[in-house]
Amino acid sequence: MEKPAEVLITGSGPSETAGKGATADTERKLAEVLADLVSVEQVSVDSHFFEDLGANSLVMAQFCARVRKRPDLPSVSMKDIYRQPTIRGLAASLADAVPVNAPTPAANPATSTATAPPPRPRSSTRNYILCGILQLLAFLAYSFVTGLVTAEGYDWVSDGPDAFHIYLRSVVFGGTGFLVVCLFPIAAKWILIGRWKPREFPVWGLTYLRFWIIKVLLHANPMILLVGNPLYVLYLRALGARIGKGVTILSRSVPVCTDLLTIGSGAVIRKDSFFLCYRAHAGKIQTGRVTLGRDVFVGEKTVLDIDTSMGDKAQLGHASALYRGQTIPDGEHHHGSPAQPTDIDHVRVAPASCGTARRVRFALSGLCQLFVLYIPLFIGGSYMLFSLVPALGDRLNPDSVRILSTEFLVDALTLSFLAFFGFFCAGLAAMCVVPRLLSLLVKPDRVYPLYSVHYAAHRAIVGLTNLKFFTWFFGDSSYIVHYLRGIGYDLSKVEQTGSNFGTEVQQETPFLASVGSGTMVADGLSILNAEYSNTSFRVTRASIGAHNFLGNNIAFPAGARTGENCLLATKVMVPLDGEIREGVGLLGSPSFEIPRSVERDSRFDHLRTGDELHRHLSAKNRYNARSMSLHLLLRWLHTFILTGFGLASVELYGVLGYVVIGFYLAFSLGFTTLYFVLVERTITSFRRLSPRLCSIYDPYFWWHERLWKVPDKYLNVFNGTPFKNVVWRLMGVRIGRRVFDDGVYMTERTLSTVGDDCTLNVGSKIQCHSQEDGTFKSDHTTLGSGCTLGVAAHVHYGVTIGDGAVLAPDSFLMKGEEVPPDARWGGNPAVEMPADSDQPSGIGSATATGTGSATADGAAATAS
Repeated sequence: MEKPAEVLITGSGPSETAGKGATADTERKLAEVLADLVSVEQVSVDSHFFEDLGANSLVMAQFCARVRKRPDLPSVSMKDIYRQPTIRGLAASLADAVPVNAPTPAANPATSTATAPPPRPRSSTRNYILCGILQLLAFLAYSFVTGLVTAEGYDWVSDGPDAFHIYLRSVVFGGTGFLVVCLFPIAAKWILIGRWKPREFPVWGLTYLRFWIIKVLLHANPMILLVGNPLYVLYLRALGARIGKGVTILSRSVPVCTDLLTIGSGAVIRKDSFFLCYRAHAGKIQTGRVTLGRDVFVGEKTVLDIDTSMGDKAQLGHASALYRGQTIPDGEHHHGSPAQPTDIDHVRVAPASCGTARRVRFALSGLCQLFVLYIPLFIGGSYMLFSLVPALGDRLNPDSVRILSTEFLVDALTLSFLAFFGFFCAGLAAMCVVPRLLSLLVKPDRVYPLYSVHYAAHRAIVGLTNLKFFTWFFGDSSYIVHYLRGIGYDLSKVEQTGSNFGTEVQQETPFLASVGSGTMVADGLSILNAEYSNTSFRVTRASIGAHNFLGNNIAFPAGARTGENCLLATKVMVPLDGEIREGVGLLGSPSFEIPRSVERDSRFDHLRTGDELHRHLSAKNRYNARSMSLHLLLRWLHTFILTGFGLASVELYGVLGYVVIGFYLAFSLGFTTLYFVLVERTITSFRRLSPRLCSIYDPYFWWHERLWKVPDKYLNVFNGTPFKNVVWRLMGVRIGRRVFDDGVYMTERTLSTVGDDCTLNVGSKIQCHSQEDGTFKSDHTTLGSGCTLGVAAHVHYGVTIGDGAVLAPDSFLMKGEEVPPDARWGGNPAVEMPADSDQPSGIGSATATGTGSATADGAAATAS
């Protein structure tokens, strides 16, 4: 158990204050707050919070919250604590600050009205229910039409007299279907919306329903598979985006309000970046422009809020964000969340020859492969799979209905076994062999032109080695290191912990990813070992030092200036300049140094060496092996049941007609949801989690890891609908009424509380735990009514957000923070923001000096 606070911070005799006037008074008050928090009489103003007093970030977060509640003290953030880790230094740094809660002199009624908090959002329950019904009807109609077309197409393909004609019919049907599915969202957008314009409208209304239909159609579009291909850029143009020549887009985050997107020629947008041209805020959808100039570079894991722009040749670094109204002037480089100037050049690869002809050839060859190989292989392969199973030839005969017969169950078992375990074995073998052969075409540190054979091989490697199923299966166990080595990682001499990597690890190429001995990675790591310009790319080694610990959701680039024994906190921006950091922690975007570890994290060190480690690691490995086997069995059982229902649909096809196929598609989603909800609640014995502090070698943690193995990607289907809230409730989340959830993710459902009328944006996350080195910690997180979480905002454990508060996009709200009601917070780490600004205090928006050229260039490109 954790030591009492009296041991963490002990009394040190009478406080010795220096300075006079306000500074001395501030020192005294801050010392009083800290002493009262930890239940001691006095605290020395010269003692280091972490090194001398043994405090930790959770204690200091509570200290900041108490200071903010004092009307006679300035606001204090965790960034202030880390930069000035003594009472004396903290008071001196706050000497010129004005207490944020201090009463204003002689405020008249007009002034009081002007400073009153805005009304909190509250949607209509009637509109909420009606919108959900209409969304359900739209989904059922789409499922029925899809089932009808699929059944007709399959009948036509299967009537082919021989294998050659079946192949030709697969090409025709598959190619036609692909084009129709791609063109339908374009037609729907122009019919239902026309041109997007900057505006706002409430959620759950008819305008929102049209918005949702277009968003769902775009997200379900197979054109997403062509990200990184010039065809994807042409597709966005057809949707109304103004995009210049030579633009490379690698992000799968599809912009919805495309008419508001302008991208100048030669721009590069890397993966996992958000440029949606809309956001959800306080119960409303707000649409706005995103304008990028010529030769712009946008890094990975970035967020471009609405009404943002970048001038010609501007750059935005990795793990950064532009808040609403921010602009990067021509030629300037910015990074951080929110972005601020830097001298770092993120385009580190020389240009190459890559003209229009090369792009056209690459696009056409991609279409040929799709129409001639992949689509026929999928359609014909499905037909052949059914043909391999005995007694399926007469399925369409209504007289042969044999549901639940022995033959029927054998057919379902055979099909599901071949499909599921065939994918598992063949996929694992292919991932270990095919990328190694393709890597012969892509040499390290050699510059290749985009859209070449080398680029095609590189994109194939990216796709094959980042299948999430396998990292999900092997992650959070000792077996993940064997899997990563199998696909090409250099892991040096592995110091096995049983939790070396989480379930989400991705990279550009595994053959140039190095991880030092003794390093642990929590989850969400993305290794950026490929570099791009608008004409070229190269792969280069990215090396993570030994004995590091990496938190959640980190983009680790090649050339990172970190060495051994570093702690990289959640959502940190890994530095690309300065000296090599060793033996320190890094937090924030842009990052700054914090203590590598504190006393609290060392209490379980005796379990990490010698016989204790061997004994506990062996027990953990056995437990993890059972968890992996259990979830593999449960995934196959899910496949088996869906296969059985699929065969039953085929049996009933001749009796009830095409409606059976459409019903099956809708039924599959509902069954999948209820199945995995039941799996998760059964594992927890239908009980709620409770806050924990334990070692990763505690059996409780192994059981908690088992919960993380339950699949939950199906939740994304319900984004933006009332049904998402129903599913959250079934999973144990305490969630209020009329919550708008556009894509939040909650790691521990029963530790999360969300109030009425909250607005949760896509990519946001509520994480009620942390794993630091060998220590696991979890606690409740509570969002009050009417709160807003911005796009890709991250909320940690032990957090309380007051009613009506707003957390800006790409922010990181640290553990233990308390956000007051109606407050606006933002940044990484999050701090208080002025009430009339979208940026934290001290960060100003840049002034545009030449962004008009981007619009002109985009218009010219569209015209051409």
